[in-house]
Amino acid sequence: MMTLSMYILIGILGLGIGSFLNVVIYRLPKGLSLLGPRSLCPSCNSVIRCYDNIPVLSFVLLRRKCRQCGALISWRYPLVELLTALMLIVMAVRYGWGIEFLKFSVLCLVLLPISFIDWDEKIIPNRLTFSGFIAGIAITLIFQIELWLSMLLGMTAGGLFMIGLMVLGKLIFKKDAMGMGDVKFIIMIGTYVGVAGVFISIYLAAVTALVILAIPLILKKIKFGDQIPFGPFLAIGTIVYLLVGTDLIHWYRNLVMG
Repeated sequence: MMTLSMYILIGILGLGIGSFLNVVIYRLPKGLSLLGPRSLCPSCNSVIRCYDNIPVLSFVLLRRKCRQCGALISWRYPLVELLTALMLIVMAVRYGWGIEFLKFSVLCLVLLPISFIDWDEKIIPNRLTFSGFIAGIAITLIFQIELWLSMLLGMTAGGLFMIGLMVLGKLIFKKDAMGMGDVKFIIMIGTYVGVAGVFISIYLAAVTALVILAIPLILKKIKFGDQIPFGPFLAIGTIVYLLVGTDLIHWYRNLVMG
């Protein structure tokens, strides 16, 4: 059983990891090294000192401004840090202290930067999906070998289904409506959640996208056929599945079986 102090430690760890994920989100699409040089202010290029780079706290103490030039700091930085901490705490509450907490926390730590990068750049970096893919396979084969078949089916079924959607979208819109990055992404997700989880995650992603994009569609800010990054919605669908997916499966089985 986890104590309050353990949740606090997980939250602090999450803030630190979130700070690194901010580096990933900013540097990876630009082809920059994730290990160096030290973080710089994007406005004046001055080095951000260690005491000005404390997750969330520095943002508050500096009143959202660079110490050197006074330029505003994006809200995204503390948002990513807080989201990372929140996800790890929620995974701990949901799964307790064990291998599932480790496995699904790793997945969440890959989902988050992919979501922001895809939203900004409309790309899903292979380095992230491949890293998550290898980690998912390793965790399953080392700690949950009994789930190897579910993992394999999840990868295969998810990938084939997304390829089908990609082909169908191209036939309907006469252009690429979905890229191979989304296919690789769902294959990676399948290594963690299995075949049932893959399809539920895709379904939840589609519903989420429909709800979120309904107003822009009605207001004609966007139109059918516009290129919309699907990665963030897949990430949301997957996280929702991690939290309530088992309950959804039980509810559906009881509904079908009466």
